[in-house]
This record gives sequence, C-alpha cells and structure tokens, in this order.
Amino acid sequence: MAHLQIYQQRPLQLEQALFHQRVLDEQVELWWFRQPGQSLLCYCASVALILGLGFGGVGVLSTTSSLSGEWRLAVGTALCLLALVVLLKQLLSSAIQDMNCVRSQRRIDQLRSGGQVDPALHLAVGSTVSVCGMVLLCVGSVHRERDRRDMLLCGAALLSAGVALILAVGLYCMLLLFKRRQRRTNRAHRVRRLSRSTVQVFSVSGRDMSSSRTSLI
Repeated sequence: MAHLQIYQQRPLQLEQALFHQRVLDEQVELWWFRQPGQSLLCYCASVALILGLGFGGVGVLSTTSSLSGEWRLAVGTALCLLALVVLLKQLLSSAIQDMNCVRSQRRIDQLRSGGQVDPALHLAVGSTVSVCGMVLLCVGSVHRERDRRDMLLCGAALLSAGVALILAVGLYCMLLLFKRRQRRTNRAHRVRRLSRSTVQVFSVSGRDMSSSRTSLI
C-alpha cells in the first residue's frame, strides 16, 4: 500500500473573507473606525471628563470672592484649562480625520478616539487633579483660614476624583493588554488548526495508482 499526501486548498469563503479584509485594511479612511467599541468608550469618557472639569472649574470660580483665598481662582482656572486640553485633543483628532492629511497607520492609531493618546491624556489629567487635591489638603491642614473647611472638602473631592480616574485608566490598559494577548493566542491556534486540516492522507494500491489519481482529480 502506498500513501499519498494531498493538500487541500483553503475554502473559497475563507479566501474571499481574507481578500475583503485585505482590501479594507488598505483603505486609509477606515483606519479611524477600527475597534468601534473601544473608540466609543474613550469618546464618552472624554466628553464626561470635559463636562466634569468644565462645570467643576466654573463652579469653583463662581464662588470666588475678595474675602476668600486665591486658591479658588487657581483651582478653578486649572480645572478649566484641563477641560480645554481634552477638548482640543478631540477637536484636533476630528480635524485631522476630516482633512485626511495623515496617511500613517501608526499615527492614526495614536490620534483616533480610543488610540494611544487618549489613555495617556486621561492619566495626565487624573494625576494633575490628584496633585491639586493633595496640595489643597496640605495647605488646608496647615493654614487657619476662614474657608479652611471648604478647602479641605474641595481637596478631598479632587483627590478622590483624580485617584478614581487613574485607577480607571489603569484597569482599561490592563484589559486592553489582556485582550491583545488573547487575540494573539486565538490567532496562533487558528493558524495551527488550518495547517492541520489542510492535510489528508489517502491510501491507494500500487497497481491502480494511475486510476486512483484520475478518480481523485
């Protein structure tokens, strides 16, 4: 008995899916819309961050008076500036996307919503808010001013919000890392499964070798 190894071709549907995926990967306009769930989550987080910082800064500035300390003016201005920075990032990403002036996939993955810039920016904002809260707590615990209680409350609120934002960004990055590793593992398993399924062994007799080949064809 002679054994012949015949390699099957990939199914037609798989070839068509790979071709369509390759065509989509070559479209620069579609690079901005990869991973829509991740982009939507980061966009909503940015909008919530802009609203929270903006309303918080305006609220602190609105309570500023000549009798109260200058810390209200400083904290309110800092919160408004942080909200402006996050807003400018979103506007810059939208403008670059509309102008289609960036053709590098690496740059687009950094600038798009849910890209590499968003977690870094949110982490920087959370760190800044935490530092402002710690400074207010330290100053409020040392000085005996009239609005010492308001300073301590504002510092505690800012510190809590900043730490919560840092923890949220850290958890988000850990989930992304876990998903990437899982995606790579699944891709490796899929490639191994395809490589194993492409081989079939047929047993034919030595006398009817040509007839068996003809029937197989």
